[in-house]
Amino acid sequence: MRKGSNFLFPAVLITLYYAFWGGVMAFLLIRFPAIRDFFPVGGIGDLASRVGDTFEPVYADIEDTVLSPYGAVRLAFASFGAAVLIVPVSWVYFITSRHKDVDQSFVQTIVLLPIIVTGISMIVLNSLALAFSLAGIVAAVRFRFALEQPAHAMYIFVAISIGLGAGIGSLGVAGVISMAFVYAMLVIWKLEYGKSLSGPFFSVLTRRDRADDDLE
Repeated sequence: MRKGSNFLFPAVLITLYYAFWGGVMAFLLIRFPAIRDFFPVGGIGDLASRVGDTFEPVYADIEDTVLSPYGAVRLAFASFGAAVLIVPVSWVYFITSRHKDVDQSFVQTIVLLPIIVTGISMIVLNSLALAFSLAGIVAAVRFRFALEQPAHAMYIFVAISIGLGAGIGSLGVAGVISMAFVYAMLVIWKLEYGKSLSGPFFSVLTRRDRADDDLE
């Protein structure tokens, strides 16, 4: 990661971004209560109400949600929400990148991946048969993506998590995942955590002196 020289500006900008879209969503839900049925919210509650040893759909009434005439509208809202939540994650990648030139294909992957996962999640509908069918298709295609850095795997996992949260109808959980990752990465970048073992804290923690490092 690059040196965390300016932490305040990106932190404030990203906070304003989350606040803006959170305000837009709250305004729409308050001003137009009827559209709540189309918003991907409440999925965790429906999932928790299911019996743990069954493979029932996440949604309480599939015919009234995904398979209804308005299922495509709900999917559109969920996909848009996933896209909104992944944008700050891509910003953090730009901010903390070690190199001046970033990997464009990787950035495009993490931006589009949540949208794809959202659609897949709503197609599978927590069905074991469909899940195995999807796994077979993926195995047949044998899609491979080589990551240049181990840290890139974190972005892939976050993108998948956001897509899953939106796909099961729980944008709130997806938003928490997005914000937790973004702010944690900014703090680690600012503190340059793990860059050096010098200092009194790390000396006590690792039981090593700086003189010992110089002798190695």
